[in-house]
Amino acid sequence: MSKKTTIALLSGGLDSATAAAIALEAGQNVIGLSFDYGQRHRKELIAANELASFLNLNEHLKLNVNLAAWGGSSLTDLEQSIPNKGVGDGIPNTYVPGRNTVFIALGLSLAETRGATQIVLGINSMDYSGYPDCRPDYLAAYQALANLSSKAGREGHGAQLWAPLMKWNKVQIVKEAIRLKIPIEKTWSCYSGQNQACGICDSCRIRDAALIKVGRSDLCSTNCI
Repeated sequence: MSKKTTIALLSGGLDSATAAAIALEAGQNVIGLSFDYGQRHRKELIAANELASFLNLNEHLKLNVNLAAWGGSSLTDLEQSIPNKGVGDGIPNTYVPGRNTVFIALGLSLAETRGATQIVLGINSMDYSGYPDCRPDYLAAYQALANLSSKAGREGHGAQLWAPLMKWNKVQIVKEAIRLKIPIEKTWSCYSGQNQACGICDSCRIRDAALIKVGRSDLCSTNCI
């Protein structure tokens, strides 16, 4: 029996790399899909390329989707400041309006053309963001839409949206990445848009705290290249 195919939305960050590796370990043929959406931290696309090569993905596609054309997020609008004062109660300005909705839609299109049975996502709702498009109810509603919006879905064999890290905290994700031998030093999480990770944005701080907890402070953002 031939292997089933999975589309992995591969940002270049730790979470999406871990999700892709989980799909590979499950015996799937994995196709990576990455997006240049006008993000200030485009270095994550370099990381995505390196990770796709390391994971020996069946294929790795990159699309330009310019969400920066209208801004609305500190990741796509250079006039807004990246938060670095710690996690608050509200949704931070690093939330990019429509990002996951657009990315998943394009992933579903690719899945239908490739006959893929699932799309694996690195999203999780446990850490800090509270992003509306990283929550279980969002994913469930999107799955219902996916089942109705494609020929494959209407015929009962549309791609399933799979978020294996949805309820994991960052420590659990780091431990899994280590177990799967993901080169964590090749992943990119920093939002600052610089050549070196800043170590102070919320993304760096949460990642570093988890690495310290598992005894891998050598991989903290301030040591990344």
